[in-house]
Amino acid sequence: MGKHRSHSPSAFMRKPSETTRLIITTIIGIVAGFFIGNSFHAVSITKVLLPSGIISFIEDRNTGQATEAMLNHVFSSQKNQSSHHSNEVSAEDLKIFVPTNPKGAERLPPGIVAAESDLYPRRLWGDPSEDLPSKPRYLVTFTVGYGQKANIDAAVKKFSENFTILLFHYDGRVSEWDDLEWSKRAIHVSVRKQAKWWYAKRFLHPDIVAPYDYIFIWDEDLGVEHFNAEEYIKLVKKHGLEISQPGLEPNRGLTWQMTKRRGDREVHKVTEERPGWCSDPHLPPCAAFVEIMATVFSRDAWRCVWHMLQNDLVHGWGLDFALRKCVEPAHEKIGVVDAQWIVHQVVPSLGNQGQAENGKAPWEGVRERCRREWGMFQNRMTEAEKAYYKAKGISVPNKA
Repeated sequence: MGKHRSHSPSAFMRKPSETTRLIITTIIGIVAGFFIGNSFHAVSITKVLLPSGIISFIEDRNTGQATEAMLNHVFSSQKNQSSHHSNEVSAEDLKIFVPTNPKGAERLPPGIVAAESDLYPRRLWGDPSEDLPSKPRYLVTFTVGYGQKANIDAAVKKFSENFTILLFHYDGRVSEWDDLEWSKRAIHVSVRKQAKWWYAKRFLHPDIVAPYDYIFIWDEDLGVEHFNAEEYIKLVKKHGLEISQPGLEPNRGLTWQMTKRRGDREVHKVTEERPGWCSDPHLPPCAAFVEIMATVFSRDAWRCVWHMLQNDLVHGWGLDFALRKCVEPAHEKIGVVDAQWIVHQVVPSLGNQGQAENGKAPWEGVRERCRREWGMFQNRMTEAEKAYYKAKGISVPNKA
């Protein structure tokens, strides 16, 4: 008989203990996996950079395919979620173009665009915000030669510190004004042998004089004994005048009835001229009319008038009849201030800046140019209006 093989008790006890250990290990693994899995979602995976060596290690241990697929899914999901919060910006998106900016400045952000300037002198030192303890509200310009220095000195003293003083020198003699105290504060522009409206077109652009409520553009031969600039401004505002001039002394150098001073009122806006001169009582020279020797413009009116100035027509003749096109209703907003009046001294100093030709004196050539420019300006205005109405399909009678 074969020998019976006996088994010790320890052999029977080993199997149950191994089974129990396996069960416990499995449970612990499941619990640990649960907690690790929950923690994984709380970590922003985009902030965790996995070195390629680790990925290779995982691929080596798990054949690579399943692990790579899992990581690709996690990263793509995170990228899709973040796209809802921040869109990617391209170089094209960062290009600035603002069509409502001034011409030429479309590529600038609107907050940096400085479309307007001024004539306020500034310091070369210190804080820019402290440069201007006060800002004049009005501008007065005179086109001058040295021969009228005394007259201009008297005129400037009629304007308070609320005015910026600007002198256009047509004879180049600028330094000879330095002995006048106010001249040191004034602005001087010197270009020889030029007329008032030549300077105005080039140096009084509406965006440069925008800070000023009113702009006075005056000749040099005006007597101002009965004139006060601050009182004048008060009357202009009171009567709603956008374009105006002081009344002229009736016994000196008059050309038009409209600009003649009337002693019984503050302001007048209409007049009676010679028979046949006014086809409409609301049109020049019976209304909506002032001369160009001592004109005063509101800021808005000047913006329009500046654009009407022709670059090559320097004397401004004919402009007085066209000023009405810049305000509406013109017969209400253009007028003469009688209570503040001046004297036109009729000094032909600018005429002497001309040149003698063909036996004619310098002033004769200047006067001929003035008349020629008047006709040229009228023709240009007429043709421009015809072209406008034609483009609109409007037929305007020749009489109109």
